[in-house]
Amino acid sequence: MVIVFVLMGLLALAAVAGLYWYVWRRLVRDTTSGPGLARRAGTVVFVAGPVLMIAAVTAERAGAPFRLQQALAWPGFLWMALSIYLLLGVVAGEVVRPLLRRVMERRAAPSAAVPQPAPVRNPAPVPHTEPVPHTEPVPTGAAAPEEPSPTEPSRPVTTPSRRLFVSRAVGGAAAAVALGTVGYGTYGVLRGPRVKRVTVPLAKLPRSAHGYRIAVVSDIHLGPTLGRDFCQRVVDTINSTQPDLIAVVGDLVDGSVKDLGPAAAPLARLRARHGSYFVTGNHEYYSGAAQWVREVRELGLHPLENARTEMAGFDLAGVNDVAGESEGHGPDFGRALGDRDTARAVVLLAHQPVQIHDAVKHGVDLQLSGHTHGGQLWPGNYIAELANPTVAGLERYGDTQLYVSRGAGAWGPPTRVGAPSDITVVELASPQA
Repeated sequence: MVIVFVLMGLLALAAVAGLYWYVWRRLVRDTTSGPGLARRAGTVVFVAGPVLMIAAVTAERAGAPFRLQQALAWPGFLWMALSIYLLLGVVAGEVVRPLLRRVMERRAAPSAAVPQPAPVRNPAPVPHTEPVPHTEPVPTGAAAPEEPSPTEPSRPVTTPSRRLFVSRAVGGAAAAVALGTVGYGTYGVLRGPRVKRVTVPLAKLPRSAHGYRIAVVSDIHLGPTLGRDFCQRVVDTINSTQPDLIAVVGDLVDGSVKDLGPAAAPLARLRARHGSYFVTGNHEYYSGAAQWVREVRELGLHPLENARTEMAGFDLAGVNDVAGESEGHGPDFGRALGDRDTARAVVLLAHQPVQIHDAVKHGVDLQLSGHTHGGQLWPGNYIAELANPTVAGLERYGDTQLYVSRGAGAWGPPTRVGAPSDITVVELASPQA
């Protein structure tokens, strides 16, 4: 089994190396006329980028000193995002490349022959006189001027070849689009999540709870790139919605309490009429879930560890993330929902959408989740669809509804493309209202 994993790892590494070589070839080798400074600089970038990317991931997973994680995270994770869109741009350029060559070949082709005037029949004879050549005396000892050879072609002006021009045009466009895409996507994350609103009717919700507003925030991912300022921006956005209840549905952090406790401190300023509640995500179990549960409790949030509490008009329940199973602290739906009054509506906080199947079995009315990031980096949404029943938004599974937030932050690259971050205000609606 170990040998199989090693072989699979080597094959994956070879595939990644092959893709990098392909992108380097198109963007560096094919766009430079020789092994000069430009080619050497481009090669250095294509070697240093992957090295920094691997170092950033390894430092985070291994719990390296936090300063080192921060130093590696920005260049390493941004290169991760940039390399994706460089690859997509180069692949798209393969379609454009032959078309551009064809256009250039047509423009360079000789123009059609200009029609000559028709010859005049029986032209009148024109007297022919031979001009007398005028010669200048050549000074004694001076060489006579050379006559240009009628068969010697004139030397063309040196210009880049057509192939080189096409490679530079296509490669430059691919690099510009990739840089612009990653730059705008990073700005979107650092700017902070936008508020999204959705109304969810619940058949069992009493009229007294009609219009109850739950601010749902997931996947903040405080870590080496997103710190205290970002957390404060998220808190301010949530508080501006003036919710009745705040639900933090996992993946709050990527690191230890020691390193990220100060970054999470603004969570103590969350304000809601009926308080703030928290459930674990898979990244909490990579970061010390027990310590973070204690930390968020001290910050004023109420952890729901396979537990339930009664709210005005409905029950609020929460289950641990499935990643906790490796530590003996996985989700326990029976403990959270087993003895409840089934006549009351229940809203479940569960980090991963895949937990919807257990929620349906236990008669949950609404599950609130995150985890997917909406794909985060297009076309990652198509990959996320393979592993999740719902990637983003509201869907129904039998009598249970599932709402999946795209999340407030980002994992790895602090960048989102085609999946803008959000904080969702879920407004519950009663059929009796």
